[in-house]
Amino acid sequence: MGPHPAVAAIRLAVRRVLHEVLTDHADLLATTSHTTPAAHIPLPADEPPLVLVACSGGADSMALASALAFEAPKLAVRAGAVTVDHGLQTGSDLRAAEVVARLGAMRLDPVESVAVTVGRDGGPEAAARDARYAALDAAAERHRAAAVLLGHTRDDQAETVLLGLARGSGTRSLSGMAAVSGAAGRYRRPFLQLDRQTARKACLVQSIPVWDDPHNTDPAYTRSRLRHEGLPALEKALGKGVVEALARTAQLSRDDADALDGWAADAEPTVRDETGQLACVRLYALPPAVRRRVLRRAVIAAGAPAGSLFARHIEEVDRLITGWRGQGAINLPGRVEARRQGGRLVIRQG
Repeated sequence: MGPHPAVAAIRLAVRRVLHEVLTDHADLLATTSHTTPAAHIPLPADEPPLVLVACSGGADSMALASALAFEAPKLAVRAGAVTVDHGLQTGSDLRAAEVVARLGAMRLDPVESVAVTVGRDGGPEAAARDARYAALDAAAERHRAAAVLLGHTRDDQAETVLLGLARGSGTRSLSGMAAVSGAAGRYRRPFLQLDRQTARKACLVQSIPVWDDPHNTDPAYTRSRLRHEGLPALEKALGKGVVEALARTAQLSRDDADALDGWAADAEPTVRDETGQLACVRLYALPPAVRRRVLRRAVIAAGAPAGSLFARHIEEVDRLITGWRGQGAINLPGRVEARRQGGRLVIRQG
């Protein structure tokens, strides 16, 4: 008799990602083996790649950890884990220690807890996310991990799409979370095609203890309100299948956004004049979706933080091209300003 269907589903999802990691690792070894001695960066070719799981102790990440612990030895992959202590709740250090103990019992190695200080930039949720990813990046570098697995599910993807829709930030926001992201494809999300209930059921049938973060039910947090009020209301009004439809929208939007981003990257050199400045008449000739991407790339290159740059900012810059009436400079995040000057669009930090 095979494993419970929920357990089989999470293991299959992890097995597929591990095969991808092994393929990428082999390609990297082959590439570096052909570099010159001066440029060669030694890689541990004599040992299997290390894959870490980011684990909060919740059902999604504990299910992911259990599947990684089961599948990795069969594929000669080393498996470890990192839990991040955000320090936002009393006793968070004790919770982190308990998670480390549970992960160690799964025979994951290395396993560590990393304490972080959460700032205030962008609000509590964004600040916690920034601190968490900084800690995971540092752990991956420290252990020379080939990948870090994240337990985001299809439900998380649906929530992310709705949050992007509320911000009105365009196709890229609607594309949600990528299955592979980060520097050199560091972050992998095996569960984006699985629902949250499958992960929780997998923990239940395997008697894996899980920790339910009280922040996930705190109405002070936007995502919590969306999860417990917004999505249920949508399903009540529109019927079941909303989560699946939103996740499908994310993939379609990502395909479109990737194509448009590629178009914008190819178009950017063609809209610059002999001095390297953006020529307004050439920008005007581009389709709006491509032009705005070119403008966004230029503003970020000038020093504006990508996370603080919203659609309304780019629309204001775009009006310097499409609705020119002699208006002054546009102030943008990161002390960047954009102004039209002599038929050119000048974007620089002031």
